[in-house]
Amino acid sequence: MQLFEVKAESRKDQGKGASRRLRRDGKVPGVLYGAGKEATPIVVNHEELKHQLEQEAFFSHILTLHFDGGKERVVLKDLQRHAFRPVIVHVDFQRVAEDRELTMRVPLHFLNEDRCVGVRTGGGVISHIVTEVEVSCLPRDLPEFIEVDLAEINVGVTLHMSDLELPAGVSIYALKHGGDASQPVVSVHIPRAIEEVEEAPVEVVAEVAVEGAVPAADAAAKPAAAAKPAATGMPAAAGKPAEGAAPAEKRKKG
Repeated sequence: MQLFEVKAESRKDQGKGASRRLRRDGKVPGVLYGAGKEATPIVVNHEELKHQLEQEAFFSHILTLHFDGGKERVVLKDLQRHAFRPVIVHVDFQRVAEDRELTMRVPLHFLNEDRCVGVRTGGGVISHIVTEVEVSCLPRDLPEFIEVDLAEINVGVTLHMSDLELPAGVSIYALKHGGDASQPVVSVHIPRAIEEVEEAPVEVVAEVAVEGAVPAADAAAKPAAAAKPAATGMPAAAGKPAEGAAPAEKRKKG
């Protein structure tokens, strides 16, 4: 296991104004509490803390806090960051008592994803529903992470909270206090195909009014004999003079 050491100093000035001055000086205000002792305001170096936070294990390890000439075994209990700047604004450390259980959030490490049966042979995809879990244990049993092996997981299979294999002495806090054991953690499933329906573009055809011209669509649909007759009062479909209409004059020879 990795060893992490944090240097801290006690601070006397408290309040928003004092905290702003500390941050301007590259310091992070915080609190040290727990193990039946009084809470103590502290301050740590911002850049040192920021560098340690880049390591995932820092969040789930027992840390050594150098404070007032001595050492304290602690865990990182709370961390506050600035809303949009890469700045840590506050940190809380909890003292660890060797004979008392503590509750910590531990990351899940998904193993053998590239060898998963459901992915290799079933065409499935892996969905991570939960990426960390809150555990309860004595400090000496605190795991750095919990492994979830996906090698033999087939398509259509979902691993639930109760399926996780925990180290000795470790229990899931939610299940220990009546939580839902069927809460899904990770699943392998066939991806849902999304069909995009594309509408054909509407073509706007400009009709040119030409005397005696017949649109191409109409010409194809109607036989030549049924073409529009001259304006003589005779309907094209009937082929007979309309009632009351004058008969067409015969063309004289010569």
